[in-house]
Amino acid sequence: MRAPLPAFKPLPLKPPAVDVERRADGCILLRSRHAPGPSPRSIAHLLQERAGQHPDRPWMKQRAPGHGPWRTVTYGEALAAAESIAQWLLDRGLGPDDSVMVLSANSIEHALLTLGCYTGGVPIAPISPATSLLSSDHARLRHCAAVVRPKMVFAQAGAPFAKALAVLRAAHPGLVVVTVDGEGEGAIALSMLLATQPTAAIAAARDTLGPATVAKSLFTSGSTGLPKGVPQTFGMMSATIAGQEGLRAEPPESGVVPQSLEWMPWSHISAGNIGFNGVLWNGGTVHLCEGKPIPGQFETTIKNLYEVSPTVFGSAPIAFGMLADAMERAPALRRNFFRNLRYMGYGGATLSNDVYDRLQALAIAETGHRIPLTTMYGATETQGVTVTHWATERVGLVGLPVPGMTIKLVPNGSKLEVRVKGPTVTTGYHADPQRTAAAFDEEGFYKLGDAARFVDEADPTQGLVFDGRVTEDFKLDSGTWVSVGPLRPDIVAACSPYVMDAVVTGQDKPFAGALLWPSAAGLKALDADGRPGDATTKLRAVVADRLAGFNALAGGSSRRVARFTLLTEPPSIDAGEITDKGYVNQRQTLERRASLVAALYAEPPGDGVVVV
Repeated sequence: MRAPLPAFKPLPLKPPAVDVERRADGCILLRSRHAPGPSPRSIAHLLQERAGQHPDRPWMKQRAPGHGPWRTVTYGEALAAAESIAQWLLDRGLGPDDSVMVLSANSIEHALLTLGCYTGGVPIAPISPATSLLSSDHARLRHCAAVVRPKMVFAQAGAPFAKALAVLRAAHPGLVVVTVDGEGEGAIALSMLLATQPTAAIAAARDTLGPATVAKSLFTSGSTGLPKGVPQTFGMMSATIAGQEGLRAEPPESGVVPQSLEWMPWSHISAGNIGFNGVLWNGGTVHLCEGKPIPGQFETTIKNLYEVSPTVFGSAPIAFGMLADAMERAPALRRNFFRNLRYMGYGGATLSNDVYDRLQALAIAETGHRIPLTTMYGATETQGVTVTHWATERVGLVGLPVPGMTIKLVPNGSKLEVRVKGPTVTTGYHADPQRTAAAFDEEGFYKLGDAARFVDEADPTQGLVFDGRVTEDFKLDSGTWVSVGPLRPDIVAACSPYVMDAVVTGQDKPFAGALLWPSAAGLKALDADGRPGDATTKLRAVVADRLAGFNALAGGSSRRVARFTLLTEPPSIDAGEITDKGYVNQRQTLERRASLVAALYAEPPGDGVVVV
């Protein structure tokens, strides 16, 4: 008999409570019983308030180049910089009908420009850096610029973005270019903006800001075509804060400044809105991390975690697997990571049971407690709409509605499609009435395109489980449905720690297959294990054995992997196979690697195909 596991570390959030309305047509409506909490009038007003409360408190830190010492900006300095930048924008005649586009990654300067745009009421549009740096034709960049029509564009440095800037100048004559280093044709140094003396116009501009004011534009991933521009209002952002505050079970701990480490890009909703605004709301300090959860770059994150002990750690599921690998090898890292940690959060994809179990084993070894893992679910168009705000042993949950939001589950074949309505949801896409109309149903609910199911129909308070993308699931030629969303992380877990991610194949085919990305740590371990043969050959044998065991317990054909191929080329950001947050796009990968998919189903199987 297995010994009982230790208790979870207390989670300072309210327990689940939900009202359920079941309609005659099979639709189910869910609303939180917790009321939304307080929220700011706008993020610009929030900055002003926090800077007045603790002007000398560090707000943001970033290392000098080459993993140098931390640079620090205080709340007071951030407000002063934001007002100077806002004044410069106003002096140039920019207003709510204009926009400022950002090409480069997270940085202190990027953050100050964001706050300056917020303060001046000028919408900002951060674009994934890959759109500028890795693209050969800049088609996506040109499309995004055509949507928001920027009057100004910002890049951290002129030289790396020279080609992208030239493309934008050609399409938008008169475009003002601002860089930190002042390099680039006709570029203005950011220091000029920061040297501008604020006037009474700043207070007047801030006074015009309210819930309907568009603060920024974010772009969708473009997995089903060119990215869609989504206006983000201060009302949407503030409602997200209010929803989270409605779940707070206890006041903030006096004298404790929340610490966080952020690598996820501000061109996405999670870090750019929820994380960015949450730090300001909680008066915390965020450390910017140049690391990413990909081989060769995650080491930077690990170095930072030896120094930064986060209060809450949020990331993509792929990062948690790599973090577990590192902590299992380094007790000192484990010790620093868990020192101040209250809980962890993941989103955007399902965390595998294997990674969850490894993280909990590490937490128990270090703290004697299990650590709660929360998850928030949403989209660019909606902010966060559900959250798992209680300690649970399950992974794959999307939780229950955030206070103030209504979730509608609509029967769609054998699944329940998720739709949402509430103050965090956008009113539509930029200059795209056709796709706006298609995105909402007749009651005004936004259609997320995902499916969910109850953990327990008889007890809705246990929450909802992610049940895959409605558009990703497919049928085998037998008519059997394959649910891709749950199957992918289960395959990765079965092959852990040797597989980083998986793409499921088999639409209209006799069996399900998989394209698998090996993990660098797994290959390294096999290369050093002393057995004969190269690492890749040994990896094929190990994965085949793991999948055979998985298949033996899988049940029907919809869960069995009959053949697989190991991918040697990493997922391409430029081709849309993976986002800069580390989330793999199933559809784009299958289209781009169609020849490898064909080899899986050839008779005899193609080169590199392993039959399980």
